[in-house]
Amino acid sequence: YVELNWTTATETNNRGFEVQRSVFKDSFGEIRDQISEIRDQKSGWEEIGFLEGNGTTTEAKSYSFIDENVTAGSYRYRLKQIDFDGSYKYSNEVEVNIEIPLNFSLEQNYPNPFNPATTIKFALPEAAEVTLTIYNTLGQKVAELVNSKLEAGNYSYEWNANNFATGMYIYQLRTPKYVSVKKMLLLK
Repeated sequence: YVELNWTTATETNNRGFEVQRSVFKDSFGEIRDQISEIRDQKSGWEEIGFLEGNGTTTEAKSYSFIDENVTAGSYRYRLKQIDFDGSYKYSNEVEVNIEIPLNFSLEQNYPNPFNPATTIKFALPEAAEVTLTIYNTLGQKVAELVNSKLEAGNYSYEWNANNFATGMYIYQLRTPKYVSVKKMLLLK
């Protein structure tokens, strides 16, 4: 995902912010930024969200928007700040590049040791059927965090072990082309 954050020092007549994104696919299906072709072309931008403004205020206000609909590629974002009278201004554009990992990987959970929750991260260089499974030291499956097809990218899953006993646990990432296992320690 991409998280956009911005702050206003003051606001006058502010109805809100239209969040806009620009993404293009070339003839080979690769997502590419076409800055020179889309600059100032309305058709190159799409509205992906709207956040209400605070009208008129002399206090600083903070805003946040999360774009969850992204894959690997290059994106440009801008805000269209709209007043109650219909007038508007555009913010500066920001560019975000999301890269596909080069290799499969499974990271060490963090924190480790943990109580009661920990985060497990992994990377996929291509779309794959993925399982992320947690076992106790007897080899018994105690949890399955993922069992689905995932697109190429970086992933992060949290395991809450609140209902599990203190001890060593093993987590395994499995795809048709990759298997990796790591240990983690739950201390209560």
